[in-house]
Amino acid sequence: MGPRTNSSARSLFGLAVLVTASQIAYEAIRIVGAIVLVAMGVQSLWQARRGRAVAERQEAPAVPGLRRSYLLGLGTAVANPKAAVFAMSFLPQFVPDGADIPVTLMLLALIWVLVDTVWYLGMIWVVGRARLVFERPSVRRRLEQISGVVLIGLGLRIVTDAR
Repeated sequence: MGPRTNSSARSLFGLAVLVTASQIAYEAIRIVGAIVLVAMGVQSLWQARRGRAVAERQEAPAVPGLRRSYLLGLGTAVANPKAAVFAMSFLPQFVPDGADIPVTLMLLALIWVLVDTVWYLGMIWVVGRARLVFERPSVRRRLEQISGVVLIGLGLRIVTDAR
């Protein structure tokens, strides 16, 4: 056996140690992850069980006024440079030949803002209606129960599943 064979044997030994160590680390992470999932599932089921008493004691969270919500949204939009960069790179391709470029770009931007406004108002309305359903104590309790069972099931599946 020459020096090359000895080097190959050491490489294979190092690879075996690495695979063994990674297998141990994988198993440890897998078990810890499963424990966390089961704990979260049990916690969810526990909250669903005592949900009625807790829901009666909790106060509704303070909802910001329309003006404050509008200003927060406007501030977020203005502070986001991606929208302006996107508009400057996307909208010019829709300017017809011979058209006044600044006026056409402003018109396209205005149309874009109007479409987005209508879209977001519709989404706000849908989410507001869904919120009324999901705030019902019976619905919240049922969702807690379902998510608890799913989390426990996932945790058990991870523990019993072979790599």
